[in-house]
Amino acid sequence: MNTKQLPDDNSWKKNIVLFLLSQNISLFGSSVVSFAIIWHITLQTSSGKWIMLFTICALLPQVLISLWAGVWADRYNRKHLIMLADGFIALATLGLAVAFWAGYERIELLLVVSFIRSIGAGIQTPAVGALFPQIVPMEQLTRVQGINQTLNSVLMLLSPAVGGVVLGTMGITWAFILDVITAAIAIMVLSFIYVERVARPTEPASVMSELRDGIAYALNNKLLKLVLIYFGVSFFLITPAAVLTPLLVERTFGSDVWRLTANEMVWTIGSLIGGVYISLRGEFKDKILTAAICLVAFGITFALLGIADNFVVYLLIMGIAGLFMPVIATAQTVLIQENVETAMMGRVFSLVQIVAGSAMPVAILFFGPLADIVPIGSILLVTGILLAVAGVGYQLTAKHMGLMPEGRSY
Repeated sequence: MNTKQLPDDNSWKKNIVLFLLSQNISLFGSSVVSFAIIWHITLQTSSGKWIMLFTICALLPQVLISLWAGVWADRYNRKHLIMLADGFIALATLGLAVAFWAGYERIELLLVVSFIRSIGAGIQTPAVGALFPQIVPMEQLTRVQGINQTLNSVLMLLSPAVGGVVLGTMGITWAFILDVITAAIAIMVLSFIYVERVARPTEPASVMSELRDGIAYALNNKLLKLVLIYFGVSFFLITPAAVLTPLLVERTFGSDVWRLTANEMVWTIGSLIGGVYISLRGEFKDKILTAAICLVAFGITFALLGIADNFVVYLLIMGIAGLFMPVIATAQTVLIQENVETAMMGRVFSLVQIVAGSAMPVAILFFGPLADIVPIGSILLVTGILLAVAGVGYQLTAKHMGLMPEGRSY
């Protein structure tokens, strides 16, 4: 159990304000680029196979680098790792912009740079997840994560709109430049935060030895083991809704950029409302039950997306689905942060990233080509039903293992 408490003063508030500002600025630029790339590929190819390749390039490197990134996050200063990763991503994106300006506009190049950007994200993500409990009092983690989810949603609401405007009026190259600028600002803001390297009970061993220690730590903890298993199952089943819905919109309702933009924006509006709810509530006593309910809700709404034949109805369902994303993300993240030792936090979050990042490429390898054979609506219907079943299974398994709190509150 992570029982570390910060001093009871307001000094942590300044750090967390700067940290949230930095990470959300960085997220905004990265999101604009991601939307611009996937829409560019969708509009240029209308192919599930190309979407599959992009998804693999955007996710698989995160999994591979996570084998080392979690150890680095526990061994080195997490703030410095985040800054270096942001700078690495910005340089790769700047190189892509220069190549496009020079006339080398190839989808293959987009895939290569997406692969490189994913490496940076793979280094950054475990460090970010591990840094929160290092600078935030434990009793404030849920509220702070709720505020972070709200900020994420606000910027994710803006980023598809900005991405659509930039892609439609100025071209994809300017989306790349926007990401470079936001990364530079994020690095500058983060530099004002003082973060110590985590004290370790033993001297650092080899990377592989420390990785094995992290895996053993997670697998010997029945709560973490259960969370990791259901992370994998849920991310596999969520993949069609997360990746194929732009293609579903393009094929079913039309290829207008505004439709693709609306598809992302209504999801984000729902997420924004969910994030505000968490910020006001401040705590979930039974985080496993909360996550299980959200998985069932995801399953139902994703299945309904598959059978919606009216674009307004489709958008309404997508918005409702978005309500549950910040709730499940906060519940699962804080559950991990509350139950992991500070010195192991980076490695545990790297395992979460490995499981989640592996599940989605494996899923898209299957669902991407399948989307060119079977209607995407049918895929969403089946995976939605299975996701709802997984949510019920998560709660029942936790109850059987004695992991549910005595008093339920969600």
